[in-house]
Amino acid sequence: MSLGINVTIPEGIVLAADSRQTYRNQKGMARVGSDSASKVFRIGSRMGLVIAGLAFMPQQGVMKNVSGFIDDFRQTIPVDKLSVGEVAKELAQYFDARVPYRDQLKGIPAGIKADMARQSMELLDLKEEPTRVVFHFKNQQGQVQEAVAAPDGLQFILAGYNKDRSSEVYMVYVPGATDQARDSRKQGKEFGAGWIGQTDVVTRIVLGFDPRLQGIPLVREAAAKLGEAAVQQQLRGVEYSIQWGTMTLQDAIDFCQLAIETTTAIQRFSDGVLMDPGDMTGVGGPIDMAVITYDKGFTWLNRKHLKSKTAEVDLEDLPSLEN
Repeated sequence: MSLGINVTIPEGIVLAADSRQTYRNQKGMARVGSDSASKVFRIGSRMGLVIAGLAFMPQQGVMKNVSGFIDDFRQTIPVDKLSVGEVAKELAQYFDARVPYRDQLKGIPAGIKADMARQSMELLDLKEEPTRVVFHFKNQQGQVQEAVAAPDGLQFILAGYNKDRSSEVYMVYVPGATDQARDSRKQGKEFGAGWIGQTDVVTRIVLGFDPRLQGIPLVREAAAKLGEAAVQQQLRGVEYSIQWGTMTLQDAIDFCQLAIETTTAIQRFSDGVLMDPGDMTGVGGPIDMAVITYDKGFTWLNRKHLKSKTAEVDLEDLPSLEN
């Protein structure tokens, strides 16, 4: 997994992510494959994106690092001629055609039934949706719970500036929807933060509760009685009041670094939560970070370099070969 962060403020946009790449081996054990994966990418002169989710995807029968697909996308789409919203649409279409989630989705119902039987729990119902499977079951204490199973996919935060100097941020989910998170032209939607990947720690810090809280019977009962919207409104009452619109770029940079470093530290000392133990330490390694402004465009603040004991080089500093 990963943790990708975006903060959009009046001075500009900050994108940041960790560098850890994890996988499960043939025995199903979680392993750290690398602490040098790239998850922040330049997309054109005034746009960038952060990625979380799948580390590898198949191409012509061979597994390929997802960063290679990002490179291909940048070369095939005229991003500097498009708006941020248009690039978000192209990004969703490009990866929807390449992420192999449809085959995985077909096998999820059988996996749920086998898992319920293995744990001696009763499966009450199961509903297949285009991008996920929703089911209800009785746990070993006889309580009815709702759960969602979804195939592995990709999450993106795409952010940048349009030619009219307006800024936008989009959350792109494959499979799933493409949502506009920020738009400097819309009052109340100009500034703020967003995150993808293993977001439970930063969500606890900012919103004041873990998203998994909404799945426990007490909260589900309250939602059935009061309505989902009313429960959400009450839960959001403990969110920290952060004045994103008054932040400086340095403040936004500090926030991104705090969120990623705190998640790394909590994962070091914990192993999931009591109701769902056994989490993966998917956040770690160096933090890559970029700043985007209209005047300066996409600028790297922190970025991993290739290095040996005697040399260090940034690939972007090397001249390109021409045919």
